[in-house]
Amino acid sequence: MPRQQLIDELPIPSNHLTEIAAVTLPEPIAALSKEYDTIVGDRDEFLWQWIYTLFPSFTLSSVPAEYAETARTQKTILTMFVTLLDDLAEKGNDRETFEEACQIPYRPETVNPGREGVKTEQLRFIKRVWAAFEEGIEVAPKHDEHRDIFDCDLRQTLTAIDYSRVLNDHVEIANMAGIEHYDPHNMLMFPYAGVDLMFSPSFDANDLSTLRSVIWELQRMARIGNWTTTWERELGEGDYTAGPVIYSLQEGFISLEDLDATDDDAIERVTEQIRSHDIEDQFINEWERRYEAVRERQEQADSIDLNAFVDGMRTVLAYQLAARGRK
Repeated sequence: MPRQQLIDELPIPSNHLTEIAAVTLPEPIAALSKEYDTIVGDRDEFLWQWIYTLFPSFTLSSVPAEYAETARTQKTILTMFVTLLDDLAEKGNDRETFEEACQIPYRPETVNPGREGVKTEQLRFIKRVWAAFEEGIEVAPKHDEHRDIFDCDLRQTLTAIDYSRVLNDHVEIANMAGIEHYDPHNMLMFPYAGVDLMFSPSFDANDLSTLRSVIWELQRMARIGNWTTTWERELGEGDYTAGPVIYSLQEGFISLEDLDATDDDAIERVTEQIRSHDIEDQFINEWERRYEAVRERQEQADSIDLNAFVDGMRTVLAYQLAARGRK
């Protein structure tokens, strides 16, 4: 299905980008966003408003109303934390600060802000973002039950970011098998679900295997939606890890030499070459195939509405497509 046809079929209010930009973020997100603007400033506040607005569409039904806003806030802060690390690795090529930041959730006592090459102020801000996340989830009624799994899932996200960093430094390793294995973890679908489960007192642990089986598919779909709406911006930033770029490289539509050229004309030539092969449409068609396949699965989970969770991914894709160029 062509991208525009899918957009036309999705229920997106015509003014929803304006509505997102008008969202007032709750504390502590608003405070962290202001601090982010002062210290980092690479991303517009729209990104945090966008994901905050989107979360209700794919929050697990097991989260009761009394915890819904807290879970939503903490997932937004988690998004900020991971975005900070992702930008260090992929946009800033800042290995030193990235490596120190990766220790914050697991070995904070070993973090060295004074390490040569580290952006000290930015690293300290990342620690404050993580502290705000921790403060909000440690009171969750099922925190202890799901924390070990959450920590494992977050490690996969950090590994995915590190893989992207290495790939950008050594583009000759790029192939679709590698990017499809690592990169979906960067969508945080498992950690997001982990936060929801911490705030889900009635969730039955017997449903966890089924839920995670579904999430494996959904995070691949989320990654496809992200790839198809960010690859042009990332290409201009020297980030070559998006699926359409890797696929074009693997199929010979572009070359390593093309990516070595950094002038604006060369980037535009690569962009036009990728566009000319309708590669985005191929990825959107794959998203549709995966969506239909997961909808047809017969898995059951008594303590959660799996159909609603899967259906929410259409809204996720709609927001990704509509926000192209804004995040």
